[in-house]
Amino acid sequence: MITPDLESGTKLWHLVKNHDHLDQREGDRGSKMVSEIYLTRLLATKGTLQKFVDDLFETIFSTAHRGSALPLAIKYMFDFLDEQADQHQIHDADVRHTWKSNCLPLRFWVNVIKNPQFVFDIHKSSITDACLSVVAQTFMDSCSTSEHKLGKDSPSNKLLYAKDIPNYKSWVERYYADIAKMPAISDQDMSAYLAEQSRLHLSQFNSMSALHEIYSYITKYKDEILTALEKDEQARRQRLRGRLEQVVDTMALSS
Repeated sequence: MITPDLESGTKLWHLVKNHDHLDQREGDRGSKMVSEIYLTRLLATKGTLQKFVDDLFETIFSTAHRGSALPLAIKYMFDFLDEQADQHQIHDADVRHTWKSNCLPLRFWVNVIKNPQFVFDIHKSSITDACLSVVAQTFMDSCSTSEHKLGKDSPSNKLLYAKDIPNYKSWVERYYADIAKMPAISDQDMSAYLAEQSRLHLSQFNSMSALHEIYSYITKYKDEILTALEKDEQARRQRLRGRLEQVVDTMALSS
């Protein structure tokens, strides 16, 4: 796009905003044209990727349409959150929904979506990063219980999937409801599952490093953890408070 310039005759513009142009009105006109060009390209790109985004979201937020069975840990964790809500008399469905969203989709899946190099041996370019950020933002909005009011001044990445988010939100709600209907996982089954996972990945992790991280957490919140163990009936039956105190004392002596 070439626009006249009074001093040099002509000035070549690329498809970016020209911040140093002296004629403000001409600059505004050019910026508007650039925005319209970008919006058209954004919509075309979204249409190309729509099926892949839909497939990704449906696979994540489904108990049936997935490559493998739902991990027992997810059912066990969601049941635990529901039990804690009942125990503390929290009956607001939005609170339970937010807890589940924070502990799995927003803590794990958003990180994987925005950083595929964590899973695959690939290089993530700046353009790819920007595109994945739009998908990740849509994912986060789909897990939210609040309504996002959008207007003409809202960011383009918010407007791009505005009509799709209500549908995605229904998938999230259905996902949580389907998991709640599944049979409960017993402590014995969960322990067996964790033991099997530990055996399968025995050589892939540094167990001493993991234990050190757990110990650092315990020393930081020792009083709160000991108090919680004393109040919990199952923990009292297994004498977990005394065992933990013994571990802390042993570590203190060795250090």
